[in-house]
Amino acid sequence: MSMLNDEHQNSFHVLLAQSSDGGPALAGEGVASTEGDAGAGATGQAAEAAGGDLFLFMVLPLILMMIAFSVFGGRKEKKKRDALMASIKKHDRVRTIGGVIGSIVEVKNDTVLLKVDESSNTRMTFSRDAVQQVLDSTDATS
Repeated sequence: MSMLNDEHQNSFHVLLAQSSDGGPALAGEGVASTEGDAGAGATGQAAEAAGGDLFLFMVLPLILMMIAFSVFGGRKEKKKRDALMASIKKHDRVRTIGGVIGSIVEVKNDTVLLKVDESSNTRMTFSRDAVQQVLDSTDATS
């Protein structure tokens, strides 16, 4: 029985010597198969880590492109909205965010006075930002 233990210890020392040299331990060279699997597990972890880095380098540009498009798209919409707010003038027919349609009677810095009913001369005051769309733009001179 002690002879088996000595043989097992010798094969264990061979395994340590091979792993310190950098060479993989093979199960067929007198080394138990469980010890050989441990060496293969370390190699598998290294390959898995390399695949993770490749995935990161593939996904990172995609995320950066999505962020860039959202920032530049937002700027374009803001310019369009600012142009709409600057073009609002008296007698324009507009639609508000709430769906109210009317003609602009008066334009102030922050508010717009809309005439929503011709027969009863109903007028409503809205925030200038509430204007969503200009439906008909008529000049005061024509």
